[in-house]
Amino acid sequence: MSKIKNFLKNEAVLIISFILAAASAFIIKPSTDYIGYIDFRTLALLFCLMAVMAGFNKLGIFKTLASKLLSFASTSRNLCLTLSLLCFFSSMAITNDVALITFVPFSVIILNLSNKNHLLIPLVTLETIAANLGSMLTPVGNPQNLYLFSSFEMKTAEFFKVLLPYATLSLILTVIFSLFIKKEKIEFSSETNKEKADYKLCIIYSVLFIAALLTVFRIIPFEITLAVSIAAVLIFDRKTLTKVDYSLLLTFTFLFIFIGNLKNIAPVSDFLHSIVNGNEVLVGVASSQIFSNVPAAILLSGFTKNAADLLIGVNLGGLGTLIASMASLISFKYVIKEKVSAGRYILFFTAVNIIFLAFNLALWAAIK
Repeated sequence: MSKIKNFLKNEAVLIISFILAAASAFIIKPSTDYIGYIDFRTLALLFCLMAVMAGFNKLGIFKTLASKLLSFASTSRNLCLTLSLLCFFSSMAITNDVALITFVPFSVIILNLSNKNHLLIPLVTLETIAANLGSMLTPVGNPQNLYLFSSFEMKTAEFFKVLLPYATLSLILTVIFSLFIKKEKIEFSSETNKEKADYKLCIIYSVLFIAALLTVFRIIPFEITLAVSIAAVLIFDRKTLTKVDYSLLLTFTFLFIFIGNLKNIAPVSDFLHSIVNGNEVLVGVASSQIFSNVPAAILLSGFTKNAADLLIGVNLGGLGTLIASMASLISFKYVIKEKVSAGRYILFFTAVNIIFLAFNLALWAAIK
């Protein structure tokens, strides 16, 4: 029973997406048309990137880098700033999920070693916001970017032009908020990776990552990258395949089916077109607070051709409630394990998120 409860709790988005797809199938009967609903390119890229990042994480590369950078942090303020910036910039390449899975538990260890546990709530809040906002600057930074960049066949220059102002403002805000951390002397012995590095696997995953990037930018066909990635991981590091988030891939698949069916229900399709068109940013932000920004991106993409505004909406939509970005739940799980008040964390987290969201929306209003 406890396993079932944990599954329902941890995979709520997957379950909801399945229910939506199944319900829509009663209206639009299953057929071969369903295959056309699914964006196989996005699914293949997600799989390849998740496998590569799982491999890098297993090798301890990110933690080793973090340990070396933290040797420059002599105060609690510098520590929080360094860790937040690590999440901000690393998320652009390794995704917001992987950045938080890597650096939040690492931060918990650092705070315990330095007896600065009182910094846990503000630090993890800043790390989470930094990862969610830093990741928006690249097509591979988060799942919604990868999907929209691929689905709308956006040009690289256009993508960066759209999101650079918000990423820049978010970086400035991250630094400013770090300055509110009390400047206390800090002493700790940063842990580094003691195991001998597996250089062969490092090279293999580096090559696969480059191949994935070239595929994102439409230089290599996704079929080739997918086949090579599966073969390489199966041959050299098959255990990494168990670390891939298959529930996310299934969630995408169910949502593709649901949205494909919605498009074929005229009254529903017309209604969604009417509320989304011209309001992509605000609808993207609002719907993310309810569905989370990845499902919101997939849902709304079927009812607008304005990829730029939708990108802004679902990326800024990751700010706000705890479920606005599924990556935020990763941090929350680590925090509550440390016997921190869940209510206190959610209150602080939400307040800071709303401030970041308000500044970014003000920037959007000034630009448009």
